[in-house]
Amino acid sequence: MAIVSRRSTLHLAGAAIALAVAACGDSAPARVRLGSGLAGGLFHQFGNTLAAAADRTSRVRIAPVATPGSASNIELLESGAIDAALALGDTTVALAGRGLAIGRLYESYIHLAVRTDSSVRKLADLQGTRVDIGVMGSGAALTAERLLRTADLQPGTDITLFNRELSEALAALRSGSVDAIIWGGGLPTPGLAIPTPVRLLDLGIWVQPMSERFGYSYDRVQIPANTYPGTSGFETIGVPVLLLVAPDMTDSTVVALAELLLHGSSMLVPDRARGFQFFDRRWLVGTGDIALHPAAAAYYRSQHR
Repeated sequence: MAIVSRRSTLHLAGAAIALAVAACGDSAPARVRLGSGLAGGLFHQFGNTLAAAADRTSRVRIAPVATPGSASNIELLESGAIDAALALGDTTVALAGRGLAIGRLYESYIHLAVRTDSSVRKLADLQGTRVDIGVMGSGAALTAERLLRTADLQPGTDITLFNRELSEALAALRSGSVDAIIWGGGLPTPGLAIPTPVRLLDLGIWVQPMSERFGYSYDRVQIPANTYPGTSGFETIGVPVLLLVAPDMTDSTVVALAELLLHGSSMLVPDRARGFQFFDRRWLVGTGDIALHPAAAAYYRSQHR
């Protein structure tokens, strides 16, 4: 049996990347249907930003598809209705090997807000309250429900859940028709402008219990003081956003997407995705339980300096 040396392996990997890049350059741009999010939301904005960057610099063309969010995107990806998807990392566990990642993009920060005159000071105080966790099919709604269950707050028994878009949920909180809202997003979240009468709760202590209960490594992240005017710094739960593709996407298209993420980072940070960004080779590859597409992994290795 022939023995292949490490040098030969690297040479073959490099050759594969060269062929993939050449394929991108010699053919019409690949078309990628990207599951994003609801119009006006962070996923939707990022999808449009990614598409605009691809139009300017890449041999791939991206068509964002408006969806409710992560869970819906994964279902559409599995059915073949879309070619790529944005999804929160904890939602991707449902893929169970049926999807591959191009990279980790940015951190989504989980927020829990109550009115300033609310008696709720900690998560357990939500017992018996009405909580809006965002639209069904979104990754943030799944994360929010996991958070509540970790605190032994059972939906339908201990709390009443609602599922509205963020702007509607904020209006419901202001009017008093719900007692708390939970959402995920960048820093700061638009619409939470002063003098909105809300107070944000520290959720840092729930990161480890959630990770242990659900088998996913959530991040413990800091929201700095005055991110929202007049607020003190506090900790919360962070969930990375991944770019996923179906396993049968061509290597040339995968390489084009990976190249866009790695070298187009200056164009890829939406106003609403402030906070921690992962558009660097060292961070892009940290996709957790979802494996990198082999062509993306080989491309990132080829860019090591």
